[in-house]
Amino acid sequence: MAKTYSVSEITSYISRVLKADPMLSSVSVDGELSNVKYHASGHIYFTLKDKDAQLKGVMFKSDAGSLSVKLKEGMKVEVTGRIAVYEAGGAYQIYAKEIKEAGKGELYEKFLKLKAELEERGMFSDEYKKPVPVYIRRLGVVTAPTGAAVRDIINITRRRNPFVEIVLYPAQVQGNGAAESVARGIEVLNRAGVDVIIAGRGGGSIEDLWAFNEETVASAIFNSVTPVISAVGHETDTTIADYVADLRAPTPSAAAELAVFDYSRFADELEAYRSALFDRAMRSVSASRLKLKERESTLRKQRPDLVIADKRMRLADIETNMRQMMSKRLVSAGDRLTDARRGMSDAMQRKLMNDRHRLMILSEKLKGVSPHEKLTQGYSYVMDKDGRNVRDVDRLHVDDMIIIQMKNGSVEADVRSIKKNDD
Repeated sequence: MAKTYSVSEITSYISRVLKADPMLSSVSVDGELSNVKYHASGHIYFTLKDKDAQLKGVMFKSDAGSLSVKLKEGMKVEVTGRIAVYEAGGAYQIYAKEIKEAGKGELYEKFLKLKAELEERGMFSDEYKKPVPVYIRRLGVVTAPTGAAVRDIINITRRRNPFVEIVLYPAQVQGNGAAESVARGIEVLNRAGVDVIIAGRGGGSIEDLWAFNEETVASAIFNSVTPVISAVGHETDTTIADYVADLRAPTPSAAAELAVFDYSRFADELEAYRSALFDRAMRSVSASRLKLKERESTLRKQRPDLVIADKRMRLADIETNMRQMMSKRLVSAGDRLTDARRGMSDAMQRKLMNDRHRLMILSEKLKGVSPHEKLTQGYSYVMDKDGRNVRDVDRLHVDDMIIIQMKNGSVEADVRSIKKNDD
C-alpha cells in the first residue's frame, strides 16, 4: 500500500526540490507587473505575468532600497532572484533581489495610444466641459450595485443633503462587457433626467480599471448632455474617463462631496441673508421716520400763529421777570423812596400798558398780512400750473390750468374766458 503524506511533507519536499535546482537559485524573468503593493513594513509584493501565466513575487525591504525606479502597474520589468516555495501559503514565488525596467506593459502602451488619439480629437478640451450645477435634486450613479464605492456615495449624499434623490444604474465595472455596461448606464441616466452623473468604481489594478480606459466609455461621457463626474479608483489612479469627464474626483467619496451641496450650510447662509435684509429694511424705515419728524417740526415752526404764540410767551416771561426785579429794588430802598416808587411804578405800569397795546396792534397787523388768515376770511390764492402767484390777468390765456388755494384745500381749474377791468 502506498504511503500517505501530509500537506506539510509534500510542500516541504517540493521546496527541497526547488532549492536543489541550480537554475532556480538565481534566475531572471521578464514580464508585466500587476497588483503592485508597497507594504508598511517596506516589503514590495507584486505579480509578474505574460499573456499565458502569472508568477507571484516579493522583494524584501533589505533589497527594495536598491531600486532605481518606482514599480507601477503595467510596467515591463526584468526580475532577478530565486524561485522557492512559501510553505505557509502552499505557493511558489520569486524572491526578487533585483528589478529593472524593461519597457512599458502592453496595457499601459494601449492606454497611452488611446489617450493621445482622443486628446488629438479634442475630447479632453476645456471648451467641451459642462459646468456641474451647484444645487441638484437628482443624482445619477453608474457603478457596481455592491461594494464600498456605492455605499460611500449613498452615505455622503444622505449626510450632506437627505432631499437628493439617488438614481443608481447597476453596471458591470470589470471584465468582458464592462465598458459597454458603463456606457449604457450613462446613456440611460441621460434619458432619466438626472442633474449630474457619477461614473466610477473602487481602486484596483490596471486590469481591474480597464473598462474606464475604453473608447466606448470615453465617447459616452463626451456625448453626455448631463455633466459627468468620474470617480475611478483611488487618488493615484488615472483613467481615460478622468480626462474626458466634466469633472474628475479622486475617489467616489470625493465625487459625492463635489456633486451634492451641503443642505445645512445652505440653510444657515439663507437665514443669514434673510436676517441681514430685515435689518437693512428696519434701518431704512427708522431713518425715514426720523426724517419725517424733522420735516414736520420745520413745517410747524413756520406757522404764523405758532410764531405769535411763542413771542407772547416770551413777552410774558420778560414782564414777570421785570416786575419781580422792580419789586425787589423798591422794597430794598426803604420808606424814603415810597413816593418815588409809587410814581415810578405808575410810570412803569403806563409803559407796560403802552407796550402791551403796541404789541397787540402789531399782532393784529401780522395777522392781517398772514396768508392763512386771508384764506379763512373767504379770500383765495391763485397760482399757475408751476405754482407761481397770479396777480395779473395778462399772464393768463384761455385754456390755461390754474390752481385756486382756499382755507381747507385747493381746486384745479381751466380758464374759460378772461375779462379785464376798465382802466
